[in-house]
Amino acid sequence: MHSLLFLCARRLVSHRPGARRALDLLPAELYPVLFQAAFLDGRTLALRDLVGTWPFPVLSFQRLLGHCHRHPLQREKPSKLCVQAVILAVVAHLRRALEESCHGTRWRRCRLRVLDMTGLQDDDTDRGPEGMTLWSGTVALAKACIEVSKHQSECLKRGSKRRKGPSGASAAPQPVVVEVRADLFVNGTSFGVLRDALQTGAAGPLRLKCRDFQAEELSVAGTVSLLESLEPAGVRRVDLRFNNLGLAGLCVVLPHLARFTDLLSLKLPYSNVDVRRLAPGMDSGLRCLAAQLGKLPCLKELNFGSSRLSGKLRQLLGDLQAPLESLELAFCYLLPGDLAFLSQSFHAPALRKLDLSGHDFSENLFQPLRHLLEETSASLLHLDLMECRLTDARLEALLPALCRCSRLRCLGLFGNPLSTPGLKTLLRKTVVLPDLRLVVYPYPVDCYSQEPPRPPSGWLFEDAVDKERFAAVNAELCRMLASSGRADTVWTSSLCRHGALDCFTL
Repeated sequence: MHSLLFLCARRLVSHRPGARRALDLLPAELYPVLFQAAFLDGRTLALRDLVGTWPFPVLSFQRLLGHCHRHPLQREKPSKLCVQAVILAVVAHLRRALEESCHGTRWRRCRLRVLDMTGLQDDDTDRGPEGMTLWSGTVALAKACIEVSKHQSECLKRGSKRRKGPSGASAAPQPVVVEVRADLFVNGTSFGVLRDALQTGAAGPLRLKCRDFQAEELSVAGTVSLLESLEPAGVRRVDLRFNNLGLAGLCVVLPHLARFTDLLSLKLPYSNVDVRRLAPGMDSGLRCLAAQLGKLPCLKELNFGSSRLSGKLRQLLGDLQAPLESLELAFCYLLPGDLAFLSQSFHAPALRKLDLSGHDFSENLFQPLRHLLEETSASLLHLDLMECRLTDARLEALLPALCRCSRLRCLGLFGNPLSTPGLKTLLRKTVVLPDLRLVVYPYPVDCYSQEPPRPPSGWLFEDAVDKERFAAVNAELCRMLASSGRADTVWTSSLCRHGALDCFTL
């Protein structure tokens, strides 16, 4: 239920002319609730008025909207129009400030100096056309930075001409600066505009400060140029995926990460690293890569998904200065010795998330996996074993080690050839885990209306599933959870519910 204050704020922002006049009379303490009402109801003009007269030095989306999820009218995703309205209002404020500086005036009602947009956008696939994606938000901010920088140059030129005139010179204008903290996502399409924004806007009135940086499908040179253009302070994650860097490319890129002394998370999935192919310089490349990882003193999360690291895990992680809390090694073709190293390393008792999807645990990797789970049992919160060829018998043999992970919250088993009886056994055994809240389970093999493709590509295709049989299984699992007093635990075959839990959300 909404508070009376929120209902009044909603009423006010719905009448824009009156609201705009009222802002001159309202106390600053009412601005946050007015912003919430305008944002949640999509009142873009009201948002522009509010931001244009913002009475505080900081405007943080997380602080203002993070606790608004209880509102029934809260959109599932941030509205693109509302986010754009805030950005346009900041641009308009800076343009006015630049003009005032050029003319020697100092009438400024807006006190905004920091716009914090971190955590606002994401890349969920179920976003509607009205949602703001991380990519589109990055482009909008980059274009805003370039626009304000161009306007600053024009104002400086006009001011320079006036100072050369007969009326005497005034001091060079000191424009207001607004720092925008944001998560940035760039690919080949948006590379140019973000590069220009970071380079031309570094000393401009609107300055991008990155928290999480994600780059996709960029060249080595392009990746390096953007990393060098980022302000190092505040960067906590670098995510370079689908960039086809290879071992040689990573050795070029990673030295540029040493600037980010606060870096906590490094994700390098799909980097086209394959140590199984003997090539000149591979050992020196691995030593270089390991040495660069060792220069990241705060690193807690590492993702090498889809790199072929067979037998090289010890060498790769050997120089790390502190234990990892999140390690993603999906489809890395690990050998028993790699898992044995991990079990004996100082990472094992610290791991909160472990992703070993895509490995064959039906044979010689099974025992090392069981031992690894025992070593991580005191800390492990999130475990992914998707597409690992786990049969009912193998999973049942793994359950004693799995149930020792008493803090486990999320378990991913999608893509394994399990039957309905196997899933029921899993449920009965894991209800003892008090914190388990999400299990992503596969379509049972007995629910396929036709024989699925053979592993590793099988057990994944929803089109081959008999929907009535599967609905009956799902209903039975829900009844079992309810009768066990665990109705709060979600069992689902939807990967959308899996989310992107990491070292910042675990």
